[in-house]
Amino acid sequence: AKKGICSNFLCDTKAGEEVNMTGPAGKVMLMPEEDPTTDYIMVATGTGIAPYRGFIRRLFVEKTPAAEVYKGEAWLFLGVANSDALLYDDEFQEAKSNYPENFRIDYALSREQENSKGGKMYIQDKVEEYADEVFGKLENGAHIYFCGLKGMMPGIQSMLKGVAEKKGLDYDVWLKGLKSKKQWHVEVY
Repeated sequence: AKKGICSNFLCDTKAGEEVNMTGPAGKVMLMPEEDPTTDYIMVATGTGIAPYRGFIRRLFVEKTPAAEVYKGEAWLFLGVANSDALLYDDEFQEAKSNYPENFRIDYALSREQENSKGGKMYIQDKVEEYADEVFGKLENGAHIYFCGLKGMMPGIQSMLKGVAEKKGLDYDVWLKGLKSKKQWHVEVY
């Protein structure tokens, strides 16, 4: 059994006990809902899946204004060690089954899959498999989100820089453009 630190703490807390909490700070992980055709690319490792569970529920499970009009594609990339660590997979599969045109999932299972170079399949390798499509979506206004352990970002950024250079793009200028248009969202810990 895999036990979460926070969730188990809360589950083990007795009714009426006082609990100190702090909430999200800032607006990094908000979903812009002005344009119902906006594509969302969500990249997570491990427990970094949590905000995306909320995104997916908001778009495909709950009766929300966003869900009623959403026509874009929400694309989830999740990296974990093996398939028994796929958190909320039943919920995601149901959303994919119910909304096949609007929800897509790709998993990077580092102890079960190999990347194109014969090494372990990490999250950056899985995203790189779809680099042309990801870059195209970003060019067309998609928002990309990263959440999980901060150790994922150097590999992600190195991969994105390599892809950008192959496409003849200056990575720093490209990234600055995404940030200035508020399409780049990072919440790592």
